[in-house]
Amino acid sequence: MDLSFSRFEHDASVAILPPDLAVMMVGIAARQAASPTALFHSHLPETTAAAVNLFAPLHGAFNAAMAAALLRWKEI
Repeated sequence: MDLSFSRFEHDASVAILPPDLAVMMVGIAARQAASPTALFHSHLPETTAAAVNLFAPLHGAFNAAMAAALLRWKEI
């Protein structure tokens, strides 16, 4: 996957987004940062088992049984 930025095109038009969209996006980010889950996670020491296992499970899914069921369904 190429994550590099494409070169800047001098003749390209620039889309101007409405300021209300920026205000809305900042509000969404602030509400997510103030959510109970984010606050709980921010107070956990990085080395605790809860921080490692709860927010980054080894199997890579929050619901391992459902992830396995989806994989089985996809293979059919």
